[in-house]
Amino acid sequence: MDQNPRPTGILHSLGEEIIRIITPVSICMFLVVILVSILDTNSSNFSSFNTIATIAYDESTSDSEWDKFKGALLNSLVFVAVVTVVTFLLVLLFYFRCTKFLKYYMGFSSFLVLGFMGGEIGLFLIQVFKIAIDSFTYVLLLFNFTIVGVLAVFMSKIPILVTQSYMVIIGVLTAYWFTMLPEWTTWVLLVAMALYDLAAVLLPGGPLRLLVELAISRDEDIPALVYEARPIVDPRRNSIVQRRIWRNVDLESTESSQNQRIIANAEEGQRIITNAEEGQRIIANAEEGHELTAPLIERIRDHGLVGENLGLEGIGLGSSGAIKLGLGDFIFYSVLVGRAAMYDYMTVYACYLAIIAGLGITLMLLALYQKALPALPVSVLLGVLFYVLTRVFLEEFIVQCSSNLLMF
Repeated sequence: MDQNPRPTGILHSLGEEIIRIITPVSICMFLVVILVSILDTNSSNFSSFNTIATIAYDESTSDSEWDKFKGALLNSLVFVAVVTVVTFLLVLLFYFRCTKFLKYYMGFSSFLVLGFMGGEIGLFLIQVFKIAIDSFTYVLLLFNFTIVGVLAVFMSKIPILVTQSYMVIIGVLTAYWFTMLPEWTTWVLLVAMALYDLAAVLLPGGPLRLLVELAISRDEDIPALVYEARPIVDPRRNSIVQRRIWRNVDLESTESSQNQRIIANAEEGQRIITNAEEGQRIIANAEEGHELTAPLIERIRDHGLVGENLGLEGIGLGSSGAIKLGLGDFIFYSVLVGRAAMYDYMTVYACYLAIIAGLGITLMLLALYQKALPALPVSVLLGVLFYVLTRVFLEEFIVQCSSNLLMF
């Protein structure tokens, strides 16, 4: 009987990890919808703020639809250009091993989001619910909340549940502020960011692709705001299942090497033959005349034998043994459903299903192409399409119902 069965498909092995990602994404979107529903009446408070996303064109209700579209397109081009420049700058800093500076920068960004954005939203909630609290107590609570959040995001000794919670909170706060952008700018920006994500990951000179390839070549984690699911533990060995990002490798040529280990030491009377193409270790015992094949039960990196032909398993970033998803995906998913919540809850439900379906399609593409793929384009494009279709059908349905009532 075969003691080393071939591994099952990627769809079977990643089921638990997908649930661990869909759950926080759903929570983030749900909280943004709640915030938009509660604070939508106060959205006028944000109209006077200028951001990078509105620096080229300030949308006005008196403008024509064509002018709004052209202005939104210009705003999106400026925003994508700024994001591209910043991403290339991060690649350059990571290339020169300025990891500490990048972590300090990410920590400072988290401090601004939690302290200033979160503090402002907290004040709006206090006004809406008429909570009795003095300024000193509020500032003290906000300061402690912010400091704990920064430490939770960038210190490994913090419990992972606390870190995950703060990552979701950062996504919620940022996404809510993005929903305060003008309507046309929001939708065009979502499509533009989906296309940018596609190009940045798949094009040979894309900044995200360069960043991932550099991290893989150095066997380091990317210093960025990413949500990390709990590591998956293999019950048979009571050890963490190592997850890596997909590479452009031939599956047939790496499946055998994925489950084999090269052992450098052998007892006297044995000879070791290493097959580099199949990645197998065959021990031929001259006296007994039998062969053994050793499965890969430990990380080859621990033995200093990392090679370019190693099969990489999973869709996570880095080597922590957990699947990861960029916080930007959380944010733009939530922006989409948050903007839909300003129209109708049926539209929110349709957009949510479209986003989850997009994640499933992305997983199918990962299983098919065995390479790193962006998680944003399919979900966002499906979400925007479902938003438009739902609004058209709902408006048509309302018009028909109104006309029928007038006839009676």
